[in-house]
Amino acid sequence: MAEINTSEKNNGRGTRSNKKSTRVDMTPMVDLGFLLITFFMLTTTMAKPKTMDLVMPREDGDSMSLPAKKALTVILGPDNRIAWYEGIGNDPAIPPQVQYSSYANRNGIRDIIIRKKAAVLQAFRKNDLMVLIKADKRSNYKNVVDIMDEMLINQVNRYAVVDITGTEENYFK
Repeated sequence: MAEINTSEKNNGRGTRSNKKSTRVDMTPMVDLGFLLITFFMLTTTMAKPKTMDLVMPREDGDSMSLPAKKALTVILGPDNRIAWYEGIGNDPAIPPQVQYSSYANRNGIRDIIIRKKAAVLQAFRKNDLMVLIKADKRSNYKNVVDIMDEMLINQVNRYAVVDITGTEENYFK
């Protein structure tokens, strides 16, 4: 552990005060340090998992009905392009009126979402806007993240990422 050297050195010059040297053995201190490092490494939580709540379809197969007036479909295309139309677009007798936009803050997809949200709020007295997000194979991951950010910024509580149809893929050709 620790030792004190008590040997006296007297060179015959008279009496001087005895200086004692100390030597401390650091081995137990190093052992304790490694034990503490190991303990804190094993007991520390590195990163908590981040989860997102998902609303899954009902088990009995009954789908939730969505009025077309409450829906906005956004299609993400190649080269940072966006096509959108109001409604679901599932009625072949009445094809959707497709319009194009961009990710710009002014006169872009944000203004479209704000207008549609205000129209739904005025018609139904409730924030029931449902945005259907469809990504083309040629769109990139950044576009999906950008449109999800728009949902968060505009406080759209109901949105879904759904599969794109063949007809909708042709909107960008």
